[in-house]
Amino acid sequence: MKTVVVGDQEQEWLDLSDASVVTARRYLAEPESGNQGDVRVLNLCRTGRYQGRGYYVSLLAEARGQRPVPDVKTIENLRSEAYVRALEAEIQPLVNETLHHDESERFQLEVYLGKHPGHEALAEQLFARVRAPLLRVLFARKEGSWHLESLQAVGLADIPMQNRALLLDAVKSFMTESPAAKRQGAKKGRPRLAILWDPNEPHKPSNEEALQRFVKTAPLVGLEAELIGPDALERLPEFDALFNRAGPEGIIYEFLRKADSLGMPVVDDPESVLKCGNKVFMQELMNRHRIATPRTLVVHRGNVDEVVPTLSLPCVLKLPDSGFGLDVVKIESEDSLRKETERFFNKSELLIAQEWLPSDFDWRVGVYDRRPLFVAKYFMAPGHWKVNKIVEGQPVVEGKTEALTIGEAPEQVINTAVRAANLIGRGLYGADLKQVEDRFYLIEVNINPNIDAGNEDQVLGDALYREVLGVFARRIAETGGGAAQRPAP
Repeated sequence: MKTVVVGDQEQEWLDLSDASVVTARRYLAEPESGNQGDVRVLNLCRTGRYQGRGYYVSLLAEARGQRPVPDVKTIENLRSEAYVRALEAEIQPLVNETLHHDESERFQLEVYLGKHPGHEALAEQLFARVRAPLLRVLFARKEGSWHLESLQAVGLADIPMQNRALLLDAVKSFMTESPAAKRQGAKKGRPRLAILWDPNEPHKPSNEEALQRFVKTAPLVGLEAELIGPDALERLPEFDALFNRAGPEGIIYEFLRKADSLGMPVVDDPESVLKCGNKVFMQELMNRHRIATPRTLVVHRGNVDEVVPTLSLPCVLKLPDSGFGLDVVKIESEDSLRKETERFFNKSELLIAQEWLPSDFDWRVGVYDRRPLFVAKYFMAPGHWKVNKIVEGQPVVEGKTEALTIGEAPEQVINTAVRAANLIGRGLYGADLKQVEDRFYLIEVNINPNIDAGNEDQVLGDALYREVLGVFARRIAETGGGAAQRPAP
């Protein structure tokens, strides 16, 4: 990869045999100064002034299909106090681990491409999160604890003479690092989609064959897709959109939150996760909009005795945040009811109890971008009352999946599913319904529904993957992305 280093003015001491060193004026006036092949632009200009020369170096680098460091989004982030405060929260533990300057109330750290001789770990973390090559970071001590006070991108002209050798070494080291985001065969300027998955997750929403189909299909809709894991949070700004294929808890939720804060299209969006993640909220929402559900009682410690008179036995008891059939139990006696409610009350103040509606299968309608995407019958696991039979220490036993065309499913199934999902948002949802004779009842709307090769794609085949990715391509274009988020060199 070719590297072009751009400064505000000529600096004779910046001697780099493996890079082109040009001034900002020349770079802006002469597109050919670094426009051949795969080019990384190291912008060492002052970028603090909006639409100043340094700003335009990064802006035009992006327009030319190059990889600027910093990119324009980073420059804009540094102007945001909210961004600085969010960064402070992220690095606070490391700051107080590494700063031991008891003789002063303020400490200034100069970070050159992630390098600082006395604070290596902190410098690396700052550069990983803030992809600005030259950073001046000011910390202040308050009540015995160090806090990030300000963050400023500086230029070559701000580098003291005694630090020039350090900067020169940092630039050379940076240039020798292989680009983490370079993809073989990737087309220059193509928007990049991160597909987040956890290979260690026991109940994956997409099997590996489906994930590979997403990656292979992406170029057909003008995208470049890459599978990333839970250890790639720092790389998220490299991408233009995020597609989550992992359980949205813990670090996975941090990916969703961060992607949302970066303004990129994200599925699952944090708001949908919160709405779908609580069955009490879901029941209240469906009641308000008169969407038929099984007879349901929101259970608290004061009304446990009402469960049996209201719902009869057997019934189903659920934790509000249960998923994948976990913490969903069939209640067949009052003793079982007392035992299970007490166990669940240790985790939640409110529970959900629903009438027992036995069936051979559940309807699942995939709803995406407010339209039906697929429909399938999920049959119960053999000899079990749920779709998934989960026994600790044993492999999960799943019932078969039978996909249908949208037109083959009852119209009421599709209409109810779409109406319910659209109350949540415009993400990707799985709406589950029970059918009892000619009546249909919404069970719940899930985020992160299964899309497995051989199951949900039985009818649509590759078209299913194109539909999902096509929405991402459109949303990236709508938000002005697609090369707005450049890969981190």
